[in-house]
Amino acid sequence: MSRSRTSGRWLKAHFNDACVRAAHKQGYRSRAVYKLLEIDQRDRLLHRGMTVIDLGAAPGSWSQYCVRRLGAAGRVIALDILPMQPLPGVEVIQADFRDAKTLTDLVNRLEGRPVHLVLSDMAPNISGVTAVDQPRAMRLAEEALELARRVLVDDGSFLIKGFQGEGFDDYLGRLRECFRKVVIRKPKASRERSREVYLLARYAVCSKV
Repeated sequence: MSRSRTSGRWLKAHFNDACVRAAHKQGYRSRAVYKLLEIDQRDRLLHRGMTVIDLGAAPGSWSQYCVRRLGAAGRVIALDILPMQPLPGVEVIQADFRDAKTLTDLVNRLEGRPVHLVLSDMAPNISGVTAVDQPRAMRLAEEALELARRVLVDDGSFLIKGFQGEGFDDYLGRLRECFRKVVIRKPKASRERSREVYLLARYAVCSKV
């Protein structure tokens, strides 16, 4: 089958996707918002007045949702290496969260204010080769966890996208060392063929690194 025909079928399926249509209608920047919405409704993740860090935030639908849920007293800081159009109520940092300079900037912005939740919907650039992509994904997840450990208040929470495969169980074990409760969620908005799941870790107990 030609690449153009394959791309055409993907585009047709994409635009016929109910979540894509709903996101467009409700003013969200991507269908990914419904993954967070479902987890929030099930686990009561977001509360008014919280400070939230959104890693890999572009194009910004998770940050949009957080602003709506947190109210005027809440705070959302979005980080991504990709450019992201401004969003009302969201502080955007275009930088690699893994850089020491970025962490310093983030800490300075916080001005001692506690972080209650770290979100990560990140994924590495996909090559299509599992032996390459899975280690990249797990490394990114490890680095997101290290940032969460640095900034989260005691009893804070961490929600991250993960991919089942090599290294996944070890990472799950690491989360269980650092948080008192860890659950796996597969939102309905996640495509069935995808290996992605979401790991929700709550009540941080590990010491800061």
